[in-house]
Amino acid sequence: MSGTTTSGSGRTTGVPRLSGGGVNRWTVLIVLCVSLLFVALDTTILYVAVPSVTEDLRPGPVELLWIVDVYPLIAASLLILFGTLGDRVGRRRILLLGYGLFGLASAVAALAPNPQVLMVARALLGIGGAMIMPATLSILRQVFPDRRERAVAIGVWSAVAAVGAAVGPVLGGFLVENFWWGSVFLINIPMMAAMLLIGRWLLPESRGERNGPWDVVGAMIAALGVLGIVLGVKRIGSGMAVFGPTTLLPIAVGALLLIVFVRRQRRREHPLIDMRLFARPAFGTSVGCIVLAMLALVGLQLIAVQYLQLVLGLNPLETGLRMLPLVLSAMAAGLTGSRMLQTLGPRAMVSLGFVLTASAVLCLTAMNDQDTPWLLGAGFVLLGFGFQSTLFGAYESMLSEAPAEQSGGAAAIGETSYQLGAGIGVALLGSVMNAAYAPGLAHVGGVPEKAAASASHSLGEAYKVAAGLGPSAGAALREAARDSFVRGLHITLIASALLLLVGATIALRLPRRAADSSERAESGTAVGERRAGAGCETEPAPASSGR
Repeated sequence: MSGTTTSGSGRTTGVPRLSGGGVNRWTVLIVLCVSLLFVALDTTILYVAVPSVTEDLRPGPVELLWIVDVYPLIAASLLILFGTLGDRVGRRRILLLGYGLFGLASAVAALAPNPQVLMVARALLGIGGAMIMPATLSILRQVFPDRRERAVAIGVWSAVAAVGAAVGPVLGGFLVENFWWGSVFLINIPMMAAMLLIGRWLLPESRGERNGPWDVVGAMIAALGVLGIVLGVKRIGSGMAVFGPTTLLPIAVGALLLIVFVRRQRRREHPLIDMRLFARPAFGTSVGCIVLAMLALVGLQLIAVQYLQLVLGLNPLETGLRMLPLVLSAMAAGLTGSRMLQTLGPRAMVSLGFVLTASAVLCLTAMNDQDTPWLLGAGFVLLGFGFQSTLFGAYESMLSEAPAEQSGGAAAIGETSYQLGAGIGVALLGSVMNAAYAPGLAHVGGVPEKAAASASHSLGEAYKVAAGLGPSAGAALREAARDSFVRGLHITLIASALLLLVGATIALRLPRRAADSSERAESGTAVGERRAGAGCETEPAPASSGR
């Protein structure tokens, strides 16, 4: 890696020159993708371990919800902070710190003796993930200045993200089946140690604008704002105090803080995030599409795992293997995304991705309490391909619309929208599921009212209650709970499909075609010239890298 390219005016353009042709760029991409893989794995790897965690640590319903959700909650709230901090102090530096924290938190989680320690460890994992995720995307933006090459790189990056999230249940199922639930975290430790050494050796350092102070207060306001909104929504998802002060107050405070953040950024000479980016249809629409796609589908993934395990009676490994079609089709969409984007353009690609995903979700409403592998396989294939096509087109349009010197902030916005959509999706679709599931257990013959109330919390809880009743009442409760769960699943699928169709409509605001590299470069230069002294520094990797 050499230094930076310099324009005639003497400003650095933020486009790094990599020695050795394209080899080094693709080597960097491999390192970034491996980093992302393990962060994405942790989003879903715990899903199939939930029954084992429940049996071993005995968390309450709210504690269990937090064990699963605190990781994306904390990650979402800190992405803007660490994304913009990376632009200032160095993206690789933040990435390496993230590796270290992620490995340490994984060790604490694997050995957690109680639910409280596990929740704290998952929160620390969220902090580490917030350091890693935007850094991988912003470094990718720097080392691939050409849009066509960058589209291929984003295709690989997004395929890896999909593989990580989708392989999580498969790998988690294998580990839980053969070891114990803590092993789903233990595998992170050697990999993060290796990535810390490899990243220090191979990855280039790069920075964005460094003129003017970093807005620490603004970063904290943004973090608290996102935290408040997701916290309130998660309480709605838990089914408790839906309209109470503990739910509405965090949402209101969070929304107010985000409004303050936006107004503050518009007034500052050197903002964390240039809010003018959202005035560009491609950028703002792409962010909205990412939120909607995640909102519509991430909650379904958790519900689908419960369906496979609790309704169909599959073990964790079998559950993970059933989701392999989703993995393979998502990989195919990511790897062919660049060609699809050039052929269809962002508007058609993202809209069709939404429509295809909605069609797959509606097909899955044919599921019942009988196992139909062909239906699940076909539904997951369509789901994975459509969903990944949507995310690919949205991410590529969003990242290409942002100037190179603001890539950390842009990546943070994209990842925040991803995590925010995921958190709200779990809460929203979880609330729909709970609302549809609970009424079916209100009057079950032979089941006491108190037992029925406990069973209405979840299908897993219903099975536990049924085990403590007589044979006749227990069988009746199990059957009623299964029927209610399947009915609730159908309603949740329909709600998800409607959200996806809304996303398809919003995506019509995207450009018809992907602008070529020269058009985007001119756009980025124009933005840079409006910001006096704006620039981006890209430093070489250490001499020990041998490049």
